[in-house]
Amino acid sequence: MSTATPSTTGAPVDAVPAGAEQSEAATAAKRAVLRRKASIWAGRFGFAVLVLGGWEIAARTSLIDPFFYGQPSGIWTSLVNLFQNGTEFGSIWANIWVTMQEALIGFAIGAVAGVIVGVALGQSRFLAEVLGPYIKIVNAIPRIVLGSIFIVAFGIGTMPKILLAAVLVFFVVFFNAFQGVREVDRNILANAKVLGASRLQVTRHVIVPSALTWIIASLHSAFGFAIVGALVGEVLGAQQGLGLIIKTAQNQFDPNTVFAAMFLIAALVLVAEWLIGKLEHRLLSWRPAAPSEASNAI
Repeated sequence: MSTATPSTTGAPVDAVPAGAEQSEAATAAKRAVLRRKASIWAGRFGFAVLVLGGWEIAARTSLIDPFFYGQPSGIWTSLVNLFQNGTEFGSIWANIWVTMQEALIGFAIGAVAGVIVGVALGQSRFLAEVLGPYIKIVNAIPRIVLGSIFIVAFGIGTMPKILLAAVLVFFVVFFNAFQGVREVDRNILANAKVLGASRLQVTRHVIVPSALTWIIASLHSAFGFAIVGALVGEVLGAQQGLGLIIKTAQNQFDPNTVFAAMFLIAALVLVAEWLIGKLEHRLLSWRPAAPSEASNAI
């Protein structure tokens, strides 16, 4: 409710309460955020229409050969067929689950091992210098060679795919965890030790939280590598999985089914990326918001 206050000339003047001004400013800020989000989604939708529409037109006008490059309408037909009729290796849901199971287990094993080894070597210069060359040697081995070795050793079941996914994830997480530990403020470490913190307490309450930003950042790309590991293993030898579907479609010169499987993989990775983002927000809730986060960036 506004109040009337006398002016210098003696006439009453309506004054706007401070709470009303703040409410109007908050409403304007929310509208600006909504407008920005709407423009972002409009831009995303427009870009997708431009790419897919241009692809379809190019295929229909023979600018590109759909026999080799497929076309969006054919990809959609392949997707519908996969979900309605399944594949020769079982339903599409069963194949998706096989690939996701391999990727998730490999992701978990590789991430945990990467964090443990990265934190341990990051704190011990001696261990880092002793094991460093061997880690670099293993990391230099082409992943497809490792996949072939795993299949020879463990057969064409799920184990080789899990191991290959775990190896890919391990190195991504390890190098980030290792560097994150090395970047911890030495003054904070010294203060914790002066206050009587044990080595385990320093690791748990100082080093790991400080390196958590590096570790979480690595997880965003690590899950994609887990999917890659599972797919490569399935292409080399499998009984089910999206990689096997891609390999079979490739052998049958069916690019539409190849792209359809790729779109399914992309959708799975985007869902995983969203979940990792939620995990990051929860684990790093204590961290001051970055400028991009404060401005509601994507």
